[in-house]
Amino acid sequence: MISSPKFTTFKKLWPYLWPDNMPDAKLRLILALSALVLSKVSVLYVPIIFKYAIDFLNNPTNIKVPIGLMILYGFMRLVSSAFSEIRDATFAKVAQRSLRQVGLKIFDHLHHLSLRFHLERQTGGLTRAIERGTKSIETLLTFLSFNILPIVAEIILVSIFLWIMYDAYFAIITLLTMVTYIVFTLKLSEWRTSYVRKMNENDSESQTKAIDSLLNYETVKYFNNEDHEKERFDQSLRLYEKAAVQSKISLSYLNIGQVLIISVGLIAVMTLASQQVIQKTMTVGDLVAVNTFLIQLYIPLFNLGFAYREIKLALVNLESMFSVMEEPEEIKDLASAQPIKIIKGEIRFENVSFSYQENRSILKEISFTIPSGRTLAIVGASGAGKSTISRLLFRFYDVSRGVVLIDGQDIRSVTQQSLRRAIGIVPQDTVLFNDTIGYNILYGRIDATKAEMIDAAKQARIHDFIESLPEGYNTRVGERGLKLSGGEKQRVAIARTLLKRPKIFLFDEATSALDTRTEKEIQQNLREISKNKTTLIIAHRLSTIIDADQIIVLEKGKIVERGDHQTLLKENGVYTAMWKRQQEKKEIQITNLAKK
Repeated sequence: MISSPKFTTFKKLWPYLWPDNMPDAKLRLILALSALVLSKVSVLYVPIIFKYAIDFLNNPTNIKVPIGLMILYGFMRLVSSAFSEIRDATFAKVAQRSLRQVGLKIFDHLHHLSLRFHLERQTGGLTRAIERGTKSIETLLTFLSFNILPIVAEIILVSIFLWIMYDAYFAIITLLTMVTYIVFTLKLSEWRTSYVRKMNENDSESQTKAIDSLLNYETVKYFNNEDHEKERFDQSLRLYEKAAVQSKISLSYLNIGQVLIISVGLIAVMTLASQQVIQKTMTVGDLVAVNTFLIQLYIPLFNLGFAYREIKLALVNLESMFSVMEEPEEIKDLASAQPIKIIKGEIRFENVSFSYQENRSILKEISFTIPSGRTLAIVGASGAGKSTISRLLFRFYDVSRGVVLIDGQDIRSVTQQSLRRAIGIVPQDTVLFNDTIGYNILYGRIDATKAEMIDAAKQARIHDFIESLPEGYNTRVGERGLKLSGGEKQRVAIARTLLKRPKIFLFDEATSALDTRTEKEIQQNLREISKNKTTLIIAHRLSTIIDADQIIVLEKGKIVERGDHQTLLKENGVYTAMWKRQQEKKEIQITNLAKK
């Protein structure tokens, strides 16, 4: 019933249903399946009881017998329903636990995937695929365990009953009808799957475009592109609409064919039974029993097409989700990796080369050392490779050639968690969680006390501002921290980094997006908190790094100059040219302000 790739997908799900370390989950699954079997066996006796009741009523000798049979008839219905409810209640915990474990595993796996993966993926489509995949687990388990398998079992049992109690022709016609119905349903459902795939693809695309557009709301407004965004979104919706219409039409074909097959089979069996009643080889009760058997069989069979379509859709969604779960971790700890030992905090890049793609080299034979407690600044034009150095230091990527050392330890030989715990960063674009200010500061060290959080805020000179807010540290910052100004966000980021208590500081153009006054205030903050700490500064404005112990100038992935501020100015090279351009720009701005 299920093709090989889909069966492989189900096999991947099986360990979550039958976990080796959870005997209670296994017991629940066994109990649920046992209740399923008892429910189906119970319901098979209903037509037989009904037959005897009808026959007794045709020739009544003792009214108590048919009354007793009717009571037994109702009781068996009740028993069947009771076992069905026991099955559902018992299996509920198995299904929900499996869903939780799968969801937790993929969430954890996504956090272990490389930055490269997350930069190349579109968040809207990815989250939609995961959401559909996790929801499909319950759908798959429900329909496969309690619809498909029970229907198949019931077809076999009913055919055996009909063969034994009546005639082989009843069993043959019933089986032939069932097989024709199932083959027709599966074939058309396979055909319909292509439309379902298109619907999912277009749904993901429209979701991605909608999220991307709304996240960039201000940009859309700046450029008056509301109509353009609407048209892009509508393009995806139109494709979805077309696929959905095709899916609905194909569903109508499927339903008409199913009804036709069932009707032909039912007519054939009931005609045969009627002839035998006329010939006195069967009773009216037998006719009613056969009819009841078929109705009991056909009613759930009508759901087979729907169940199979849902299973197919669930498997498609699960296949997509499991493909994400099988995405290899690009950056992995070695089996022998140990926590990093920070003694002095010296950083060394030795002949480091790196490229995001084979044909696009970013860094070429970079070598420099940041002695313990000293500050090194990296400057250069956009695309020179400045931010790549910070990503290599955090080991978001591994170097293509060369080595990055901290206190003589190759960062590839230590655990990623200990490495990143030792480094504190204040990035250029401070992204805050849509939660409270307090939560965002505590994110630097989740187990910190409130007193430690407040102390970090005071050091970052943001405490007084927070206290002036009506809700203080419980003030929500909004999506990406948009309720705070640039300077306020940066100070929250500084407080968060201070709370982390890192051994090494990294400032990645931390003030480039701020106004001059706020920049000077935050620069003073940064100098204070990084005093006597090994510090790497990636800078755009050269005025912010004139006190650095050493400055290296990057150009097209190579170090072209190095030295302190005064030394580089004397060389009258690339750094000097950058300095002059920025100074001229600053003078023009001052002149323009004076004219106003």
